Amino acid sequence: MKVQAIALNTFREAVRDRILTSVLAFALLLIAASAILASLSIGQEGKIVKDLGLASSSLFGTFIAIFLGIGLVSKEIERRTVYTIIAKPVHRFQFLLGKYIGLVLTLLVTVGVMVLLVVGLAWAVDGHWTPGLLAAAGLDFLALMIVTAVAILFSTFSTPTLSAIFTLAIFVIGRLSGDLRWFAEQFAGPGLRRAIQVLYLILPDLSRFQIGPQVVHGLPLSTAGIVWAALYGVVYILVLLLLAIGVFQRRDFK
Repeated sequence: MKVQAIALNTFREAVRDRILTSVLAFALLLIAASAILASLSIGQEGKIVKDLGLASSSLFGTFIAIFLGIGLVSKEIERRTVYTIIAKPVHRFQFLLGKYIGLVLTLLVTVGVMVLLVVGLAWAVDGHWTPGLLAAAGLDFLALMIVTAVAILFSTFSTPTLSAIFTLAIFVIGRLSGDLRWFAEQFAGPGLRRAIQVLYLILPDLSRFQIGPQVVHGLPLSTAGIVWAALYGVVYILVLLLLAIGVFQRRDFK
């Protein structure tokens, strides 16, 4: 119940945040604009709507995850409300889990609205239902959950500015990890190859969640690949949350 109460309170605060409203409004406008761009093409309308729609929902969902995630803990410390919460019979892990679940719920609502708009536009343009869009959106959302966990981990011991920089850097590296690994295998020397391999194993491989291009071009999806990506995401999120809880438990607020 304590985790649920913290999560709901975090969700209410996030929904009232002006940054969230602005980003969501801009994302919806961009997704709607894709329908206009699609009307200028010949025979590629559906692909443009799906491609721009999925890219927009993923990009702006990442902005929300980073800029709200880095402030979940730091805001409570700055307002000194964290001292009041910790003084009550609330464990630190409950506080952190509640914050994380609240932000994930916020992302679920905002990204869900964007995805529904994309699905509706794609249906209107193509004239038929595309189930792969939901699979692509689901894996994108799992990647956003990882980014959120990364942001919370950094927020437990760093400043908001550094947390944003670190989280954004890991997001970019994670999206390019597949390409970096291929580059290392083809062109890098032994030392650089080993370094990239270590980074590949430690940092999240967000590229495995990107099945949007396959959906857009009507290519077959691998059910096993989707399942393994989902399991990888869940395990990575659990590891990040355990690390964040461990750091937060040891932090001295006196």
